[in-house]
Amino acid sequence: MEFYGKIVVVTGGTRGIGRAISLHFAREGARVTAAYFADEGAARSLEAETAGLAGSIVTVKADVSTSDGAISVIEAAAKECGHLDVLVNNAGIIRDGFLPMMAEEDWNAVIRTNIDPLFHCCKWGVRKMLGRRKGSIVNLSSVSALTGTAGQTNYAATKGAVISFTKALSREVGSMGIRVNAVAPGLIETEMVAGMKREAVDAILKGAALGRIGRSDEVAEAVAFLASERAAYITGQCLVVDGGIV
Repeated sequence: MEFYGKIVVVTGGTRGIGRAISLHFAREGARVTAAYFADEGAARSLEAETAGLAGSIVTVKADVSTSDGAISVIEAAAKECGHLDVLVNNAGIIRDGFLPMMAEEDWNAVIRTNIDPLFHCCKWGVRKMLGRRKGSIVNLSSVSALTGTAGQTNYAATKGAVISFTKALSREVGSMGIRVNAVAPGLIETEMVAGMKREAVDAILKGAALGRIGRSDEVAEAVAFLASERAAYITGQCLVVDGGIV
């Protein structure tokens, strides 16, 4: 029970990779607050799945790209103990399209949804870690930030920003006992990847060392490692979990 009794927040925590992360921490005894934006069904399904687990998951509906939304999630998690142990920033969307034809709305939506939560959640999350001079933040990036993907200039830009943000914040809060790292998944079995064209998926996998799509629980394992005491001397890093695409 590596995270027994730990207070954990996971944004975008009810679907896909976020769901796997929430469940992983709950299995290890954590008290997880999983934020979601709209899908009530996914939230209820996740809560039902926690029966019999060592920890717990409470879902909170909020727009974490706003200050009010981020505060509501952080405060909900910290209301009993007054502190936060782990923050996982996973919320994000894709709106793919080639740049010359990309709608300004699609550019703005991806930038706002993938970047603003980092600012708001980390700002208020760090405040809940300062009192104990201890905590871990893990931000979800993507291999798209490292390799570039045609049709994803907006998405790749935000995920590259996640890595830069992670490195800068790690320097700001390291002396306060807070570690900040990132995980960059490759092709993972999620609704997001399921919506990709099969030929695009095959082209990516052709160059991957392991030659297969990854699982959400494999990403969750990497996130949990970076959040744990096993990674006590690791900060400002980006761990690539992509089966050898990069």
